[in-house]
Amino acid sequence: MEKKHFKVLVNAGWCKGCGLCVSVCPKKVLALNERVKSEPVNQDDCIGCHQCDFICPDLAITVQNDEGESSNG
Repeated sequence: MEKKHFKVLVNAGWCKGCGLCVSVCPKKVLALNERVKSEPVNQDDCIGCHQCDFICPDLAITVQNDEGESSNG
């Protein structure tokens, strides 16, 4: 069975840099950048658990499967 690939998208305009997504990601996919905004730094490690988009209070994160469709965990 082929491994599924996911893409994490962050709307920087909505992100307030709280860091909650960074703290809950089990694969360390996200980090805060120099502008204190969340950004994917290890995109290929994403397992599609959705913890980042579930915890984001600003709805700034979307996790998509490799076909570009939103996945539902």
